[in-house]
Amino acid sequence: MSIFLDKIGQNKFTPKKILTDPVLFLAFGFGAGLAKKAPGTWGTLVAVPIYLLIVQNFYLFSFCTILACCVGVWICGNAAEKLGEHDFSGIVWDEIAGFLVTMLFVPCSWTAVFMGFIVFRFFDILKPWPISVLDRHVKGGFGIMIDDICAGVFSGGVLFFLLPLMSNH
Repeated sequence: MSIFLDKIGQNKFTPKKILTDPVLFLAFGFGAGLAKKAPGTWGTLVAVPIYLLIVQNFYLFSFCTILACCVGVWICGNAAEKLGEHDFSGIVWDEIAGFLVTMLFVPCSWTAVFMGFIVFRFFDILKPWPISVLDRHVKGGFGIMIDDICAGVFSGGVLFFLLPLMSNH
């Protein structure tokens, strides 16, 4: 019994195909999206070390976040076409970009990383309005990305107000 998917998407790709195709490898968060359970959570976890590597330089962090969002539209759209399935759960590049967007709003700390992870997953999973509308009605690579970017904006806003309250106690 494996913790990884065996046949992926309508086109029934193997994990080897995902890991050896550069676009699918990125779309699947360097393999994190192959997890049978909670691939979005695993994809968000992949974003944490990426964030920690680039956060020390705000300009680099901002550039990488914008790049991840813009290139993500192409990566996710291309991956969905290859898989033959729109917004397949294993496509987690959008979670990586969404977490980076979340963290743009707050100073770096372990509390911020932990809370950012929790709050982003909350918004990404529950998809309150208008995230749910975007998720249902916007298609293609942009559709795959926009709900997670919006969840990142919401999460960042929550953290922006919540973290100072937590540090006063």
